[in-house]
Amino acid sequence: MGFLDRVQAAMEKNNSLLCVGLDPSPERFPASIQAMEKPIFEFNKAIIDATADLVCSYKPQAAYYHACGAEDQLAMTIDYIRTQYPDIPVILDSKRGDIGSTASQYAIEAFERYQADAVTVNPYMGVDTIEPFSSYADKGTVVLCRTSNPGAAAIQNLSVQQANGESAMLYEVIAIMCREQWNGNNNILLVVGATNPEELKRIREITGDMTFLVPGLGAQGGDVEATVKNGLNSKGKGIIVNSSRGIIYASGGDDFAEAARNAAIELRDQVNQFR
Repeated sequence: MGFLDRVQAAMEKNNSLLCVGLDPSPERFPASIQAMEKPIFEFNKAIIDATADLVCSYKPQAAYYHACGAEDQLAMTIDYIRTQYPDIPVILDSKRGDIGSTASQYAIEAFERYQADAVTVNPYMGVDTIEPFSSYADKGTVVLCRTSNPGAAAIQNLSVQQANGESAMLYEVIAIMCREQWNGNNNILLVVGATNPEELKRIREITGDMTFLVPGLGAQGGDVEATVKNGLNSKGKGIIVNSSRGIIYASGGDDFAEAARNAAIELRDQVNQFR
């Protein structure tokens, strides 16, 4: 099964569009976890075990592991999901973007070293940085399009002239390229933030039934109803709704896993309410 097939199957099995972001900051762990030999892995393992029946995917953010030299615990986390919950795909959030030869190495890192099912990619350098990832036909390539951070509009909403002479915002051009030029293996997804519901609606109009990874709910304050209604495709799916801090840090105490489960249930049910 390809990545999108696996995501769709997980959505149906767990009745969920929710992705939990695994962005571990050890200083926020309870003391009992901090004292363990592999605290990041143990924290992630507890979160995963508590939420595996509630999600359609997990998304570890690579920077949180690289910053503290915990690449081994990133690999352990992905391997744990693959072996214990093989129906749930993993998106490695590393936002890679470089020339073709270097991008090929990043693709090997994501798909062969870490065995991730999908990876996030920055399209600033054009198709050269997309193809090394999308050539893995059974994997997902998740392209940044209209992101959820406050400063994104300064770049992504710039008006640019297309080859046909018409003007469009840069994020619209990225969406068009994803649909028309880069998606030959039908494994391209787009990152579209929940904090910009009108842009989300516009990108849905451009891309038809393509699938979006949608950050920005939870800690970033995106509106659930607007996100779901503007983001769903014609099949009532097409969005992977991510929440990281709002779930994994729902409690700073020893009940963190139970609190994460409760937060995941709440967000999953809020999303389903508007489907």
